[in-house]
Amino acid sequence: MMVSGNDEKIRELQLAEHSLQTLLVQKQNFQVQLMEVEAALKELKGAKEAYRIIGSVMVRADNAALEGDLSSKEETLKLRIKSIDSQESRIRENASSLQKEVLEAMQNDDKGSR
Repeated sequence: MMVSGNDEKIRELQLAEHSLQTLLVQKQNFQVQLMEVEAALKELKGAKEAYRIIGSVMVRADNAALEGDLSSKEETLKLRIKSIDSQESRIRENASSLQKEVLEAMQNDDKGSR
């Protein structure tokens, strides 16, 4: 059985939609983590003492070191979100192009069958 070009494009479009869904879930997870880090940094600014959870134990931590770790994590999360935004944009453009091609091919098939 031979697969038509249109069927292949439909499969590619479905794959793009799936990839987009996966990216959006990842982006949402990173955004939640970013909000948590930003809230922790805000709380840390006015705190006299800070603690870090290691396993099931809470240990006193140096405020400056903890702030540095959180700031580093914040930057990493922002970069990941930016990267996902870029991937999302490319996938959306590709999906839009495929969708146009499929619709045009379907319209041409309809005209040819009349």
